[in-house]
Amino acid sequence: MKLGLYMATQWRQGADLGPEFANLAEQVRTARASGLVSLMVGQHFVSSPLQMFQAMPLLARLAAEAEGMRLGPGLLLLPLLNPVIVAEETATLDWLTDGNAIIGLGLGYRPEEFASIGVPIKERVARFVEGVEVIRKLWRDDVVEHRGRFHTLDKVQASVRPKQAGGPPIWMAGDSEIPVRRAARLADAWMPSPMVSEEGVRRLGEQFREERAAAGLPAAREFPIIRECHVGSGVGNALDEVREPLSFKYEAYASWGEATGFVPADRIRGDFDRFAAGRFVIGSPAEVVDQIGRYGERTGTDHMLLRVQWPGLGQKTVLQTLERLGRVVEQLA
Repeated sequence: MKLGLYMATQWRQGADLGPEFANLAEQVRTARASGLVSLMVGQHFVSSPLQMFQAMPLLARLAAEAEGMRLGPGLLLLPLLNPVIVAEETATLDWLTDGNAIIGLGLGYRPEEFASIGVPIKERVARFVEGVEVIRKLWRDDVVEHRGRFHTLDKVQASVRPKQAGGPPIWMAGDSEIPVRRAARLADAWMPSPMVSEEGVRRLGEQFREERAAAGLPAAREFPIIRECHVGSGVGNALDEVREPLSFKYEAYASWGEATGFVPADRIRGDFDRFAAGRFVIGSPAEVVDQIGRYGERTGTDHMLLRVQWPGLGQKTVLQTLERLGRVVEQLA
C-alpha cells in the first residue's frame, strides 16, 4: 500500500494567508520524510465560504520540496479549462518533477463556477470527453489535428510534450456509476473522493474493473482513493481532536450541494460520527494501520491519498499526524 498527501489548500474567510505557503512547504517536507510517495491538491473557483489557492502554480512552487514524490492536481475541473493549456502546463510539470507528474480530472458540479467562467453546465460532459481527447493527442502526436464541437487544432505541435512517454497517468474522479463507466473508458485509473463509503469504493471499483475488461482495455495499474485522515495520540477519541474543522469542511460541501445523498446539510454534525466511520481513516497509529490494511483487503485499493488538514486545524496538529504517518508507513511495509 502506497500512501500520499492530499494537501488541504482551503482556509476560512478572513484567515491570514501570509504564512500558508511556508506551512504547506513544511508539510510536504514532513510528508516526504515520513515516507509518503505522492502529493495532490484540488481545485475550485469562487469557493466561498472558503479561500483557496489554485492548483498548478502551487504545485510548481512545491515541486522542489516534493523531489522524488509523484505530484499533480487532484483534480482539475476540465470542462472549465482549455485543454491545450492543461496539456502544456501538465507537460511542464512533468519535466519539473523529472517524469513524476500525475493529473486528476473531474467534471465539476457547482453552478457558480460554470456561470462565473461562462461555460454552460449542460455542456460539461461533452467538454470533458473532448478535452481528454485533445490532451492525449497533444501529449502523443508530433502534429495534432482535431476538429471537434468545442476545439479545433489545425496541424499544430505542442510547445512541450511530457517527459513520460504518452504523458502522465490520468486519474478521473466520480462517485457514482455513470462517471465510473466514463473513467473506465477514458482514464488510467478511477479515484473516488472521501464522500464514497468503504463499501461504495469496493462496489464501484469492481464496476470499473469490469467495464475496462468488457471494453478490451488492460487492467489499471493502480487504484488510488482519497480519504480524510487523522492519526491521534492514542489518548482519547481521535475524532474528537478534529471534529470541529472536519464538520466545518463538510458543512461547506453541503452548502455547495456536494453532500446531497450522504448527509443533509442540517444534520452534518448530528450524524457525523456515523458518516465518518464509514469513510475516514481516523484513530491511533495502530488503529490507522488496521484501517488502511482493511481498505486494501476489502476494496483492492493500493494507493491512499490522505488529507490531514481542514479549515481551522492548526499546523502543529497537521505535522503531528504527518510524523505519526511515518510510523504507519513503517508498519505497513
